[in-house]
Amino acid sequence: MSLNIKTLIVDDHSIVREGLKRILNECDDINVISEAGNSKEAIRLIQNYKFDIIILDISMPGKSGLELLRDIKSIYPGQKVLILSMHSENIYAKRTLLAGASGYMTKESASDDLVDAIYKIHNGGKYISPSLAEILVDAIGNDANIPSHEQLSNREYQVFEMIAIGKKVFEIAIELNLSSKTVSTYRSRIMEKMKFSSNTDLTQYAIANKLINM
Repeated sequence: MSLNIKTLIVDDHSIVREGLKRILNECDDINVISEAGNSKEAIRLIQNYKFDIIILDISMPGKSGLELLRDIKSIYPGQKVLILSMHSENIYAKRTLLAGASGYMTKESASDDLVDAIYKIHNGGKYISPSLAEILVDAIGNDANIPSHEQLSNREYQVFEMIAIGKKVFEIAIELNLSSKTVSTYRSRIMEKMKFSSNTDLTQYAIANKLINM
């Protein structure tokens, strides 16, 4: 008897959604019920349909995938969510798992591992890659050596990442649907927490810690 794992794909790029559907449609047990291109569409669908697993992109305009994850878990604590990201595991994986995600996967590994991850999560487990498992194990007992960027809130980290790649305050404000004043406040907090004096310091740190690709 086949399963019927009802799935929702949330990603702002239609070409990515189509690629994920092609991967999942090869498996008779997985049924892609619907898809959403932003957080508002996703919340509407989640409120109207029951999904076994939500595949959620972490990088979306406006409300980020991490913020949407927190919203989903606050409304439906038992909802299983697999985070799919273009970012390497050392950047967002720990944050998403702490926020309640059932797994974290990079987009480049989706073609090989997505189906297995969905099966594992559907059966009550959590999906993490072997390399992510090593990162998490290494982090245990090393609280004294927490890197500066780990001290940032999720929104602060999002702004930090955008400043690091050279985006201006007004550009960040538009992309995140915030006021320039609010973005400037986040920038000030970041500089204070990380003890930086300029955007150049911030960018150099991000490059040195492989948090951005330049």
